[in-house]
Amino acid sequence: MPVAPSQPAPVRVLLVDDQPIVGQTVRQMLAGEPDVAFEYCADPAAALDVAAEFRPTVVLQDLVMPDVDGLLLVKFFRANPATRDVPLVVLSSKEEPVIKARAFALGANDYMVKLPDKLEVVARVKYHSRGYTALLERNEAYRRLAESQKELAAELRQASRYVQSLLPPKLTTGSVRIDWRFVPSTQLAGDMFGHHWLDADHLAVFLLDVSGHGVGSALLAVSVCNLLMAKSLPDTNIRDPAAVVSKLNDSFPMDRQDGKYFTIWYGVYRPADRTLTYCNAGHPPALLCHAGQVEQLAADGPAAGMMPGMPYDNRTVPVPPDARLVVFSDGVFEIEVAATRQMWPFEDFLGYLGGLIGREGMIEEQLAHSRTLSGRETLDDDFSMMEVCFPAGDHEAKRKKKPPAERGA
Repeated sequence: MPVAPSQPAPVRVLLVDDQPIVGQTVRQMLAGEPDVAFEYCADPAAALDVAAEFRPTVVLQDLVMPDVDGLLLVKFFRANPATRDVPLVVLSSKEEPVIKARAFALGANDYMVKLPDKLEVVARVKYHSRGYTALLERNEAYRRLAESQKELAAELRQASRYVQSLLPPKLTTGSVRIDWRFVPSTQLAGDMFGHHWLDADHLAVFLLDVSGHGVGSALLAVSVCNLLMAKSLPDTNIRDPAAVVSKLNDSFPMDRQDGKYFTIWYGVYRPADRTLTYCNAGHPPALLCHAGQVEQLAADGPAAGMMPGMPYDNRTVPVPPDARLVVFSDGVFEIEVAATRQMWPFEDFLGYLGGLIGREGMIEEQLAHSRTLSGRETLDDDFSMMEVCFPAGDHEAKRKKKPPAERGA
């Protein structure tokens, strides 16, 4: 359908001049012009009040009038909030460069020797009115944009708080201790992680990262997380990481998620035999650390959602007493170093993090170092890191002695 041309905005002309003959002449010049309203004010002392009521889009004002100096009236028009931006065309009986310069210095927009030909008067009036109307429309658009951005920012803050409310509690006592840190970036992003006991003998730990940023990424991350935490995967052995990841891969194909996919590291720890079975779908490798050794728990599976029907494999590793598992998102290490404008090499990240393993406040030290490298307090991507500690001892016996609420069952 063709778009109808927009109608020109009405032109509202206010003339301030103590000579009625000038008022009558200008009225006649504008009488035949459609969408032009005209108001005449013979008393310069009442000009501001008339302007407040008439709301002109352009003011024509004489410079020589009794009682009020024309240049002083220009100053008053510019000091008045209601007329500060209204185009002001001063009228004079002759060309006087000094007077013109002073008028422009005080805020006049144009200068006419009265009275020019009708064509010139109409052209100048319409020209200045169009400019003023465009200014008003731009200011209104900016105002609405500012309001919209304010509302959007408030909604994003609320969404960010909701995402953080879904994060699991930290475990400071018991057979397994878990610490974590989540620091969102400037944008709402797609990191989510969690841990929970599937039953008395299996602890699940996962961290996922949805591609992109914004509400869509966060919604997908929340959907996947809620599904995992609720153990709501039909026809799936939730103690089998590969089966869980395969089910998620088939349940969230990217062509139904606005082109979004996600990486995920999902592991299940069995205290009875101190084994950790895991599946990695395109996610940075988790690190199993013990006695100064760091083992990368990586895998070759693609990100979930990219290839429906893709089989995923499990890998199982023994967990030595007092070992630590560190799971993280790529926002922890994909950092542009401020000093070099180069990305922080992954090998350097592993070397730095390896030196922190086992130290109190390890995650906080890593966060502080990431901020130092980037030169900014807020990183470009979400910072998500979990540290799982496996103390020495008979975990199964200790766990079964605890009440269900403490066990997280």
